[in-house]
Amino acid sequence: MKNKIKVFKTSYLTIFLFCVSIVNAQNIDINILRDINVNRNKNLDPTFKLVSKSALPISIAAPIIIYSVGLIKKDSTIKKQAIFIGETFLVNAFVTTALKQVVKRNRPFDTYADIDQAISAGGYSFPSGHTSIAFATATALSMAYPKWYVIAPSFVWASAVGYSRMHLGVHYPSDVFAGAILGSGSAYLTYKANKWINKKRSKKEK
Repeated sequence: MKNKIKVFKTSYLTIFLFCVSIVNAQNIDINILRDINVNRNKNLDPTFKLVSKSALPISIAAPIIIYSVGLIKKDSTIKKQAIFIGETFLVNAFVTTALKQVVKRNRPFDTYADIDQAISAGGYSFPSGHTSIAFATATALSMAYPKWYVIAPSFVWASAVGYSRMHLGVHYPSDVFAGAILGSGSAYLTYKANKWINKKRSKKEK
């Protein structure tokens, strides 16, 4: 158990240090954001607002719908997959929220007057919570159902969510990149933790 905790701590410390180093590359960050946000096609704003706002509802609905299917079919495997996706969401939400409070990075539109905020956004900027949630859900779904017709749409959607946050001027590229890493990492670590717990239970039952 101590080794597992150590692995978790080391993994998240590595991610944290990597994320902080990204924040320091401020000039590259803002220049990329300006190219995306300032020169954007504003006709696409409604579409990207819809994509951006889909992150939380889809991430909450996915495990609920899958678990409901498991109940209807009386399939314990499906229910376990739904629980895994739900756990990933909770782990990711905790880590992302904690990291925001540690880094306390201001939103780009608060720091740079030329960045056009096209959607409401509160709290700190780093990492992108919407991107993190979307990639956590996409990765968890892909691990639970490793089929191309699940993996491809999941990551296209998650990537679109990440891009939308830059298009709408509420996140730096590094916020989005870090969010993608944290989301995917949360799914992977949750999967590993569940695998370890299930292995321990199997040994006790024997």
